[in-house]
Amino acid sequence: MAILEDIQSIYAEAENVLNSVANEEELDNQKNLFIGKKGKLTNILKVMGSLSVEEKKTLGKEANETQKKIEELVQNVRTKLKNEFYEVTLKQEFFDVLKPVKLSDKRGSIHPVSQIQAEVEAIFTSLGFSIMDGPEVETDENNFEALNFTGDHPARDTQDTFYTTDGKLLRTHTSAIQVRALRNLKPPFRIIAPGRVFRYEEVDASHETTFYQVEGMVVGKDISIAHLIYTMETLLSEIFKEKVKTRLRPGYFPFVEPGFELDIQCLVCKGKGCSVCKHSGWLELLPCGLVHPQVLEYGGLDSKEWTGFAFGLGLDRLVMMRYGIHDIRYLHSGNLRFLKQFPA
Repeated sequence: MAILEDIQSIYAEAENVLNSVANEEELDNQKNLFIGKKGKLTNILKVMGSLSVEEKKTLGKEANETQKKIEELVQNVRTKLKNEFYEVTLKQEFFDVLKPVKLSDKRGSIHPVSQIQAEVEAIFTSLGFSIMDGPEVETDENNFEALNFTGDHPARDTQDTFYTTDGKLLRTHTSAIQVRALRNLKPPFRIIAPGRVFRYEEVDASHETTFYQVEGMVVGKDISIAHLIYTMETLLSEIFKEKVKTRLRPGYFPFVEPGFELDIQCLVCKGKGCSVCKHSGWLELLPCGLVHPQVLEYGGLDSKEWTGFAFGLGLDRLVMMRYGIHDIRYLHSGNLRFLKQFPA
């Protein structure tokens, strides 16, 4: 049968042509000449419509086997070409791993959040504070219950909190470390606790789903709001190297009573109003207040004997005020051009 002989001759021709190609690009081009949509083998099969059933079976089987053989041939040639390329490359591109290299003059820098955190820690340690740490994956008890959050408090909702499959959560504030301090430290004590926190926020110029806080807590006898205000003003004047305009507003936080919002005049727009301060001229920076008696009791302390104050400093916002950054998203974008502006 003439068509059968044609199919067999196609493989012989393909074997000769494909084994002589010089690179993979040429291999792909030559392959399409034989088994592509308009290839020689495809064109031969177009005449099968006029053949008998038996002839179709015989030719169809031969055509399929020939196509498989050509595909295997292409794969073998491709492997051979790759091996030859690697052998040549290895001979031409030798690299001595023990050869001394010239050190670059370009150096990395410390992230601005880390820089300001180090300054904050230095300021507070000079005031007699100790530094504490805690896990980012917390229990509901430490993050909410021990801090006097009610069972129906909206902060427990999944719209604000990321929960894990085992019933734990990503801490929404460093206030969870307050609980650990009350359980593990003997009063009187002063602690700060810097760390990363997580919230299901709508991201904008002043809000992120991941950001940094510095928790502070002082427990002793006869602690008053005056101690709190003095500590906060000392921190701000040391950080900004100038007297910063502040205001204290009533605020509600389950773990303090009374509670306050300490705002600073926006240093990006100098109080004129911008996207960072939501055009109010003020930026919420320091939620604070006197430690709630129930929190002290939950931590095992007698609230009639011991008092204290606590605060949560927004570290990212402090960085923004320090350097005049208009968008919090720059801080964790990984943009090296942005980060190189803050050499340590």
